Amino acid sequence: MEIINIEQGHPTVQQAMIKLSNGIYRARATGKPMAKIVHGYGSSGTGGAIKQALNLELRKYITRGIIKAYCPGEDFGPFSGVGRQMSAKHPETSRDSDWGMQNDGITVIMFK
Repeated sequence: MEIINIEQGHPTVQQAMIKLSNGIYRARATGKPMAKIVHGYGSSGTGGAIKQALNLELRKYITRGIIKAYCPGEDFGPFSGVGRQMSAKHPETSRDSDWGMQNDGITVIMFK
């Protein structure tokens, strides 16, 4: 699974969304079916601005047909519908180190 780290360097939300865009297109070009976005969770303990902006952006990527689905880290495991969908389509997903760990600082995307 490709890693897209949009947290590195403590970027602003705008800078993180640019990293996201570049990372998605770069990861998609590798031909791998999925990518893990590392965004962190924010210092407030309630989810940071980058994570909130990320969710909005990923919905746009779904609408534009660039990604098929995304799964926030807290749901990335066998107990969520989208987690099971990803694992059924790509069984190697369940061997990922974050599978079932409820990691709020990541989001996994599945390409079309």
